[in-house]
Amino acid sequence: MACTTILVGRKASYDGSTMIARNDDGFYDEKKLIVVQPKDQPRKYKSKIGHLEIELPDNPLRYTSTPSVSGAHGVWAANGINSANVAMTATETITTNPRVLGADPMVRYQPKTTARGKDIPGGLGEEDLVYVVLPYIHTAREGVERLGSLLEKYGTYESNGIAFSDANEIWWMETIGGHHWIAVRVPDDRYVIMPNQFGIDHFDFDDAFGKKENHLCSADMREFVEKNHLALDMDGGFNPRLAFGSHSDSDHVYNTPRAWFMGRYFNPKTARWDGENADYTPESDDIPWSFVPERKITVEDVKYILSSYYQGTPYNPFGKDAQKGKYRPIGISRTGVMAILQIRGYLPKEIAPLEWICFGANPYNAALPIYTNTNKMPDYVSKVTMDVDSNNFYWANRLIGAMADAHYGSCIQLVERYQGAVANGGHEIVDRYDRKILDAKKFDLIDEANTKLCEMAKKAATSALGNILKEASKAMRCGYSRADN
Repeated sequence: MACTTILVGRKASYDGSTMIARNDDGFYDEKKLIVVQPKDQPRKYKSKIGHLEIELPDNPLRYTSTPSVSGAHGVWAANGINSANVAMTATETITTNPRVLGADPMVRYQPKTTARGKDIPGGLGEEDLVYVVLPYIHTAREGVERLGSLLEKYGTYESNGIAFSDANEIWWMETIGGHHWIAVRVPDDRYVIMPNQFGIDHFDFDDAFGKKENHLCSADMREFVEKNHLALDMDGGFNPRLAFGSHSDSDHVYNTPRAWFMGRYFNPKTARWDGENADYTPESDDIPWSFVPERKITVEDVKYILSSYYQGTPYNPFGKDAQKGKYRPIGISRTGVMAILQIRGYLPKEIAPLEWICFGANPYNAALPIYTNTNKMPDYVSKVTMDVDSNNFYWANRLIGAMADAHYGSCIQLVERYQGAVANGGHEIVDRYDRKILDAKKFDLIDEANTKLCEMAKKAATSALGNILKEASKAMRCGYSRADN
């Protein structure tokens, strides 16, 4: 599954919060935002893809989830925040190379081949990870440690990147082959860009096998690298991207251009991004995994960059340049959900976490903030069915995107007004209820706040749908008037 991830450390963000966000680019997956209560979390889990059955702990936490509506292919929880205010997004599908897969093959499901034979379960994958990890962790570091132990025990059938955050830390974890993994703590003053390729470009084994302050890995990682001759550095350091990643022609069309655009947006003066003497081009393999931004990063910046399609460059698919559409955009049509998971550590724990939820294609949808420390989500975001229904946030945004994209020139300004209305209204309501809850010390007002947020979003989406439908109707080919003669 193709996705794009951005991680923002607390000293790189506008308000001192941590932010992790990811486009879940499935295939137009129907998604919803729900709360999973401890009593509803099973103690035994069986995956759909891997056919793996595992026992789960007896003490799950409450958590939010954005699962697939149908459930036919598994839960696919995608992301969420638990009641300990730990956030997780999983997964960013990443790339690897034959040397890694030869040394540690993927753990794939093998159905029985004879009547007396037995199925051989596969490992864990994107379908499972949020479901079997997020309810059981109390810090971001614990997320890495729990998932690492599960990978070492059960393995995985795919290469994935996973992010964990709490009020103080963000950790990024990447799987290596079937059973191995590494993880790095994101520096507080940096942001990380991840576009479907192995990302980490520096790893300190001394720290990982010493104090473990900023680096963690599977128990035999150093021996694994040495035994299989995976290190490719010439200077004695260790670059995991060189050792474990891929550098194919398809990377230069599908992955690296997204890293280039994100770095170009947040650090326009740090490096030269355009022209013959550019430090980095859309096809550079060495674009850094993390940067110190030139200014602090806002929620709106995260939403914009995860909605982007090379605006202001020759590669904009809506432009007129001969190179338009050359590279895979960040904001793509098939996104099911994007969530910006924000932990505001300067506020009481009850109102510290916000989940900014987006459904459908990001260039056309809006980001709606929701307080996550609640027992139930409003129907507008949770009661999504497989049938198209504009009375929920998912389908309203899918409809807006499909119509606006087909009539981009006449509709994009209407989309921008809609996005602005939800962003402005979201900030206003959150700011008002933050103050109201703090003044009254009544944390049960969270449900009232979420209701107000969804009412605001529904009004804005309904208005946008009407305006965009009118513009699309004007362009219908069956239009005719007597003056057309």
